[in-house]
Amino acid sequence: MQWAGFRKVRRQVRKRIARRMDELKIGNMKTYQAYLEFHPDEWPVLDSMCRITISRFYRDRGVFDAIGTVVLPELARTALNTGGRATRLWSAGCASGEEAYTCKLLWDLSALPVLPSSPELHITATDMDDHLLGRAAGGIFRESALKDLPEEYVNGAFEKTGGGYRLLERFRKNILFIRQDIRERMPGGPFHMILCRNLVFTYFEEPLQAELLGEIADRLINGGLLVTGMHESLPKGDKGIMHRFNHPCIYRKSEI
Repeated sequence: MQWAGFRKVRRQVRKRIARRMDELKIGNMKTYQAYLEFHPDEWPVLDSMCRITISRFYRDRGVFDAIGTVVLPELARTALNTGGRATRLWSAGCASGEEAYTCKLLWDLSALPVLPSSPELHITATDMDDHLLGRAAGGIFRESALKDLPEEYVNGAFEKTGGGYRLLERFRKNILFIRQDIRERMPGGPFHMILCRNLVFTYFEEPLQAELLGEIADRLINGGLLVTGMHESLPKGDKGIMHRFNHPCIYRKSEI
């Protein structure tokens, strides 16, 4: 992992590590480093404390505006032109499902209404945190998770409950949540679009970024799209596989 990626969220991570050091009765970081050297089973514990769980619907409005008005309509039309085949998306590092559900809302409420028929969208969403995946499957969110979502989507897709806002059942269909660590395993694909935002290209060292980018690209169809985070850039040495599409955060895989 690269320290630069954790600058904005270091307080969250440091609190977790401090609690762990208290549990182990370790007084300072140097001693904890020594503990790691002699207790290899502690490394997975440290790794779990470095997960960042910040997520919300429609996070980075400009990105999702482009996805809703340009990208998904194009994918839907392509599906119709190829015989109504389903469009397949992968949301990597999906947290509580906000990103995957945002794409589903945009597909159903923005892309499909202007088409003569309704091709299906199938979404695979992966994360390494069982707790977050459980929340995603439950489909209930706090009001703060919806603060960036356009009001018409909130009104048309959610019902208010005592615990927050529940996403209506019809917007939860064809979404599969899977526990996976992207460093070890990825869904097979192929996908028409992959969203890998604020994960690989923020928190991992560049050699690992380049390695994972190659594996991600292998799971995209020729001409498929990769969406990254607002402040991310692809690592050097991607061999010209990915090219900017119509937005600084959206890349198209070269036709081969």
